[in-house]
Amino acid sequence: MPKALTPSRLKALLLALSLFFNLYLLFSLHLPDLHLTRRSSSSSTTTRRHLLFAIASSSRSWPRRKHYLRLWHSHASSARAFAFLDRAADPGEDDGAVPVIVSGDTSRFPYTVDGGGLRSAIRVARVVKEIVDRGEAEVRWYVFGDDDTVFFVDNLVQTLAKYDHDRWFYIGSNSESYMQNVKYGFDVAFGGGGFAISHSLAKVLARVFDSCLMRYGHLYGSDSRVFSCVAELGVGLTHEPGFHQVDMRGNLFGMLSAHPLSPLVSLHHLDAADPIFPNMNNTQALEHLFKAVKADPARIVQQTVCYDRTHSLTVSVSWGYAIQVYDGNELLPDLLSLQKTFMPWRRSRSIEASQYMFKMRDYPRDTCKRPSIFYLESVVSNNHGIWSNYTRHNVENCSKENAIKNLKHIRVISQKLELDVEEMKAPRRQCCNILEPSFNDSMTIIIRRCRDDELISMNI
Repeated sequence: MPKALTPSRLKALLLALSLFFNLYLLFSLHLPDLHLTRRSSSSSTTTRRHLLFAIASSSRSWPRRKHYLRLWHSHASSARAFAFLDRAADPGEDDGAVPVIVSGDTSRFPYTVDGGGLRSAIRVARVVKEIVDRGEAEVRWYVFGDDDTVFFVDNLVQTLAKYDHDRWFYIGSNSESYMQNVKYGFDVAFGGGGFAISHSLAKVLARVFDSCLMRYGHLYGSDSRVFSCVAELGVGLTHEPGFHQVDMRGNLFGMLSAHPLSPLVSLHHLDAADPIFPNMNNTQALEHLFKAVKADPARIVQQTVCYDRTHSLTVSVSWGYAIQVYDGNELLPDLLSLQKTFMPWRRSRSIEASQYMFKMRDYPRDTCKRPSIFYLESVVSNNHGIWSNYTRHNVENCSKENAIKNLKHIRVISQKLELDVEEMKAPRRQCCNILEPSFNDSMTIIIRRCRDDELISMNI
C-alpha cells in the first residue's frame, strides 16, 4: 500500500527538486564560458598568418626606427603587421615597410600623472582595441611591440603554438631590471619586449577597454594600462622568457651568450646597446645575426657546452652568435649565469639600479683573463645540415701558452632544430663534441641530441 504524502515528506521532496533546479541553473549559466577550459576546436598548426602585429610608433620616431621593423618583417613577410602613428607619416617616410594607421583621438581619456609623463601612453595602450576593431580574418594571436622591437617571428609562432588560442592568454615578460619592475609591476608584460594576447581574450578586452581606461588616468605608461584592464577581466600574465625588454645599456654579450632554453622571441632598446658584432654598426650587426636566423631560427643564441678533456678546455657555443673557449673546467651551472658586460638602464648610483632578475657573474676587466671569443663569420645550409663558422676576435695581444694559442677558426656542424609542441613544453639543452683530438688553427664541433643519461660535464 503506497505511503501517505505527509507534510514532512512533501517538504523533503520540494527541497530535492529545488536542489536539482539550482544545480541545473548553475551549470547551464556557465555553458557559455566553456571556451575558457576546452581544447581549441582549431586543430591546424599555428603559422605566421595567424599572428597580427600591432607596432606602436610616432611621427617623430618612425623615420629613424622603421628599419628595425623592415628587417624582422622582411624575414617573415607572410606575417601581417600594422604600424600605429599619431599622425600620417611625412611624404617619403611611408615607404611601404608595413601599412601605417593613424591612431584615433584620445583626448577624452584622463591623464593625471604627477611630475610629467606623456599622454601618448593612452594612444599606445589603445592600439590593443584599434587593431582588434579592424576585424582582420583568421587571427589567433594579436602581438604588440614598439617600433624598436625586433621580433624573431618563427620562434614566436612556435612559442605561441604551445597555448590554446581559444582560451584567454596574456603572454609576455617583465623587465630584466629589478628597479623597473618595482616601479611598474612584476606581473606587467613590458611592451617594448612585446606581448601577445589570444584572439578570444582580445575581442572581449577591446569591448571593455575604453571604459577601463577611464579608471587609470594616474598610471604612467601604456603597459600598466593594458595590464590593469586585463587584470580586471581576471587574467594574469603567462611568463615567457624569450621576450626581452632589454632594460640595460652597452654591451649585450653577457645576455646573448647565455640565453635561456626558451627560443629567442624579441629584443628591444637596441639603440641604447652597442652593436652585437664587432666592427659593425647596429643595423649591419642585426642583418648579420639574421643570416643565422634564416638558417635555423629555433637554434639562434641557444647555448650548448662541450668539453675537451685532453686539453682541459671548456667550449660554450651561443649558436649563430659567438663561441667562448675557456682554459680549464668550467661547470655548466656557472656558464648559465650571465656575465655582467652591460650597464644599468637607469643611470643611477643606487644599488637597486644595478640589480637584475637573473643570476650574474663578473666579467674580468683584464681582457687577458677573459675566455677567447669567436664571433659568427658565415652560415651555410643544405639538406644535409648547417655549417656555421666563427672567427677569433682579438681585443688585445695576450701572450698565452695554451692549447688554443694558434686557434683562429671554429666550425660548428648541426641539424636544423625543429621541436614539436610537446618538446617546446619541456625543452632540453643539446650536447656537443669536439671532433678532432688535436687541432692547431681550426676546430670542428658537432651539436647533437644528448643521450638519455648523458651529463654535460668534463667527466673527470
